Amino acid sequence: MDWGMANRMAQLIQADGRCLFMPIDHGYFQGPTRKLEEPGKTLEPLLPYADAVFVTRGVLRSSVNPGNAKPIILRVSGGTSMVGADLAAEGLTTSMEEAVRLNASAVGISVFVGTDYERESLLNLSKLVDEGERYGIPVMAVTAVGRELGKRDARYLGLCCRIAAELGARVVKTYWCEDFDTVVHGCPVPVVMAGGPQVDSELEVLKFVYDGMQKGAIGVNLGRNVWQNDHPVAMIRALRYIVHENGSAEEAHELFQSVKAAKP
Repeated sequence: MDWGMANRMAQLIQADGRCLFMPIDHGYFQGPTRKLEEPGKTLEPLLPYADAVFVTRGVLRSSVNPGNAKPIILRVSGGTSMVGADLAAEGLTTSMEEAVRLNASAVGISVFVGTDYERESLLNLSKLVDEGERYGIPVMAVTAVGRELGKRDARYLGLCCRIAAELGARVVKTYWCEDFDTVVHGCPVPVVMAGGPQVDSELEVLKFVYDGMQKGAIGVNLGRNVWQNDHPVAMIRALRYIVHENGSAEEAHELFQSVKAAKP
């Protein structure tokens, strides 16, 4: 691995081999999502606890202070919306030259395996990897499921992750699922967890994160489970306790409760 690529990977994946990424890129297809209407204000109190921020170029320029920033994973795919015909019809929206201008530590792209746009999204990933390798910028592939939510199981996600790794992604972001260890063990590059199933409590989120970490994930990329929580700082600190301090879900939940109670 060339020095530049290795250096950028080291910015993202911490010395303990783990990471906590904070995604605030949801507006690129959802618009002003609840509690992300003003992304700069949402991010500001969470930034000290994140290892990197996953964001589009527009929000990066408008809402993230360049003098007080964390490593950036730049969202470079899009072109569809929730009100369009099919979210899976994404294309590349941002060039690698733009990623260089913005000093990105990585770029991220969604792939839609099993949809009508599978081929296009996988070829977009391959093209992005070619450019990333040329510039020394790692590519994170996001195994998006969109309307294919019924496919969120270990067999399907394992297929998605392996294909993304085979095509050159340096990191894969995927959903937690039952038998998550089979997904991780079949993927030869680091796996980061996205959101899991719909849950009713903070403890349930912490439980699936703990389970995923025990089964081989190197970290998390959770957005709505953090900033849509009524106590987002308490939540990100609890997640960080699991990711970087090997805490259990129950211990992390105790931390959540204590931080929540201490809030003025």
